[in-house]
Amino acid sequence: MTLLPQEIIRRKRDGGVLDPEHIAQFIEGLTAGRVTEGQVASFAMAIFFRGLSVPERVALTRAMMNSGTVLTWDLPGPVLDKHSTGGVGDTVSLALGPAVAACGGYVPMISGRGLGHTGGTLDKFDSIPGYVTQPDLDTFRRVTREVGCAIIGQTADLAPADKRLYAIRDVTATVESIDLITASILSKKLAAGLQGLVMDVKFGSGAFMDNAADARKLAESLVLVANGAGLPTSALLTDMNEPLASAAGNAVEMAYAVDYLTGRRREKRFHEVTVELSAEMLMLGKLAANIADARAKIEHAIASGKAAEVFQRMVTALGGPSDFIENHAKHLQAAPVVKAVHAERSGIVQSIATRDVGVAVVALGGGRTRPQDPIDHAVGLTQLAAIGETVDAARPLAIVHARSEDAAEAAARAVRAAYTVGDAKASPGPSILERIGASA
Repeated sequence: MTLLPQEIIRRKRDGGVLDPEHIAQFIEGLTAGRVTEGQVASFAMAIFFRGLSVPERVALTRAMMNSGTVLTWDLPGPVLDKHSTGGVGDTVSLALGPAVAACGGYVPMISGRGLGHTGGTLDKFDSIPGYVTQPDLDTFRRVTREVGCAIIGQTADLAPADKRLYAIRDVTATVESIDLITASILSKKLAAGLQGLVMDVKFGSGAFMDNAADARKLAESLVLVANGAGLPTSALLTDMNEPLASAAGNAVEMAYAVDYLTGRRREKRFHEVTVELSAEMLMLGKLAANIADARAKIEHAIASGKAAEVFQRMVTALGGPSDFIENHAKHLQAAPVVKAVHAERSGIVQSIATRDVGVAVVALGGGRTRPQDPIDHAVGLTQLAAIGETVDAARPLAIVHARSEDAAEAAARAVRAAYTVGDAKASPGPSILERIGASA
């Protein structure tokens, strides 16, 4: 039975349960423009206050998935992906995609740009000269098939209902709804034609969810709905109480990823999270006998240089320099002002206001305050000190890469304010708190 949009809104406003066909009607009307912005805003607010059951979340996610093109793949291996809820120094995708591809998976990763204080994978790839982050669909398919991995941006015809709904949520204070976050993330992933998905749900001072309990609720929703919609999915809760990598920015994180893939730098926390997420993907794709086997395969792909080879092939196939891995410093923009930021006193790093570190990168020009703002790929922070590390005259809190002396000094003040330094011994929490599987 067809219902008017206002009747669908009324039913949810009054605490009723929506039938899948009514949710599909509403989303179809949203996509076609028959549903007004006021009606969409009311629908989102009704969901915000009344919530959705798991079957309703599945129906909303499927309706948004079907609002545009749904990709299908004919490949000799499983089609897998990873999605992060965002953080500071979260460079994992750059290494994970090629590592999983080196183990026999196919990774058509559709990534986003920076949001708020968090860096965007797409902005990092934009720092590579010539790399096409928004290729046509045929190129995306060809590179995925031939290389095993293609990291690009969302195309306009994948889950277009999500783009319109998100824009309205953004200005109506309904962004935080776990039901709507779940449908937004998963509709795009389902439209990509995946056969396995791992969610990296972050918590802490640099994450959108600042505590583990809220992150767990989101992870459980994502896993339940994705599996309910037919996409095998698991999630890891990972710590974002400090930057994951010691670099935050665009070109500086790209350089960090190359150093990681080539073995020049292997920081423990970053490596742990990258290996564990990658291993989860191999398990979902049935590319390993057990989790220990999966970890060993990923470790070998990285240590042997196979992941670096896949990365280079992907960069070349998408228009970037053919010698990027060997000569990335030649191709990446470098900021003209590079300065060390020292703490006001020597001591041990006790805690980090990680969100403020991300905001400092945005203020340098490495992120956006408005969607239309350009990105300065050269600026950022490197050598970020970790919790438990001693800082003194020889070991700074960070190195600032800036366009001007004034910008560098402003960033230095922000970094000093974000770090708490004391005399007590300190150590970070575990990088991975727990795994949430389909039985959650």
